[in-house]
Amino acid sequence: MSTGKIIRVAGPLVEAEGIPGAKMFDVVRVGHERLIGEIIELRGDVASIQVYEDTSMIGPGAPVVSTGLPLSVELGPGLISSIYDGIQRPLDVLALQGNRLARGIEVPGLPRDKKWRFTPRLAVGNEVEPGDILGVVKENIVVEHRIMVPPGVKGKIAKIEEGEFAVDETIAVIETEAGPRELTMMQRWPVRRARPYREKLAPDRIMTTGQRIIDTFFPIARGGTAAIPGPFGSGKTVVQHQLAKWADADIIVYVGCGERGNEMTDVLNEFPQLRDPRTGEDLMKRTVLVANTSDMPVAAREASIYTGITIAEYFRDMGYNVAIMADSTSRWAEALREISGRLEEMPGEEGYPAYLGSRLAEFYERAGRTRCLGQDGREGSITAIGAVSPPGGDLSEPVTQNTLRVVKVYWGLDSALAYRRHFPAINWLLSYSLYNERLDEYFRTEIGEEWVNLRRRAMRILQQEAELEEIVRLVGVDALSPRDQLTMEVARSIREDYLHQNAFHEIDTYTSLNKQLALLRLVLTFADVGLALLEKGMDIQKILALTIRERIAQAKYIPEDKTEEFTRLQTDLEQLAKDTELAGEVL
Repeated sequence: MSTGKIIRVAGPLVEAEGIPGAKMFDVVRVGHERLIGEIIELRGDVASIQVYEDTSMIGPGAPVVSTGLPLSVELGPGLISSIYDGIQRPLDVLALQGNRLARGIEVPGLPRDKKWRFTPRLAVGNEVEPGDILGVVKENIVVEHRIMVPPGVKGKIAKIEEGEFAVDETIAVIETEAGPRELTMMQRWPVRRARPYREKLAPDRIMTTGQRIIDTFFPIARGGTAAIPGPFGSGKTVVQHQLAKWADADIIVYVGCGERGNEMTDVLNEFPQLRDPRTGEDLMKRTVLVANTSDMPVAAREASIYTGITIAEYFRDMGYNVAIMADSTSRWAEALREISGRLEEMPGEEGYPAYLGSRLAEFYERAGRTRCLGQDGREGSITAIGAVSPPGGDLSEPVTQNTLRVVKVYWGLDSALAYRRHFPAINWLLSYSLYNERLDEYFRTEIGEEWVNLRRRAMRILQQEAELEEIVRLVGVDALSPRDQLTMEVARSIREDYLHQNAFHEIDTYTSLNKQLALLRLVLTFADVGLALLEKGMDIQKILALTIRERIAQAKYIPEDKTEEFTRLQTDLEQLAKDTELAGEVL
């Protein structure tokens, strides 16, 4: 370790000189309280240090000690169900110090006093390479933690033991060309460097979310990227909570990056009480939380997003499908802007640093579906979903625009929909998914050709409604032809009976793809029935007054296992088109 001294303090930015061998992104300890910081700029003998804690009462002359190592996270058993701050300090341990985090506390990311049962999968004499699974630890009833050979280690197993070990105890010895290498269950990895993989694969499989507007109209592929921009109060956090609860992912990494404390409190209170629909266990048993709220130091906010994506990459390397939620990247970008300003860098648009776009791209590019390192050829994926909080809902601001250049799915939230209590408040006319065409083949194979046709038809009806609304505003709905009036009513049914979803309803909160197909089929079959009855001379008002419409509206509350209810309702609808007299009887 090398020591220098502080020459200037400007909030979370500290300048120090005389640190021998200082390198970019080295971690340093600042002041007598040993606050953690990171070197982010070098000018000759002067190092600019981003400090991740409050720098009050620290002034020129205080010591700075370099560790010579980059900011890294500890990866191993104990990650699942943990709650960390932005630099991987476990908040449940820090909470024992009081309501406010004390400065300078050094707590390891993984507990050293807990023993884990390690079961080898390989034996002495086996040749191993980076990514090979040495053995497994049953971290909990849901997650099997796979202990892998670290990157850069290749050779023959000279020793491997079964038993109970702490994460820093030796479980195996590998004979490498450089000599014997002792391996533990823990790896350290620098957060700003992506973990290696063998090959990146095409994102051609859907990550189901159970949210009808997303899965049907704007799906996201496994290994894909999505953004949720929207003004204050439009439901960004609600959508991300829903995705964290119901997304078809093995592991969830939720990064609360600079949002208000009460939003993270909701996560901390809700998740331990929620039942995972995949396993029936607590949702926290497959979740890692990184909680860095708006009242924590701004510099740690900037690091939290890298901490989260590195943890996600580690589980991806085991062969898991991981979903990472970043709430929100706007707060992370604001931290970049503040640090950049203190470094006196040339500002870009609206004061953000000129490299904002490249930093966002670096984050989202670490998502993807990959063939992992290791001889077994396993696959894993990271699906990255970032909320964006543009000031005043202005989607032309730099963070939103730079994000949309990178991501493939745009779920645009609309405050007008939110004020009408339509959730999720995703605007179907503004949003898009660039995975639609790629995923159409998946839907045709797994769900059926009908899915793609129904989706396209439903979107056409919603677009027609938007065009007809201009006429309705001018001359009223009665001026429309009966056919157009039917179109307006079918569009309303799509919006209210299909796209509107109650996150707090036991049944409506999640909808499988098969149930989504059944619901959409019902709505569009009613459109066909209405056209058939119009052609037979029935008055449009009588068609719109059919009591079966109420049954269609209530169909989303039918449990998933009651498939016979959907079949009966579909049969009744089709019978109406054939029998005009029956249609009159059910008025």
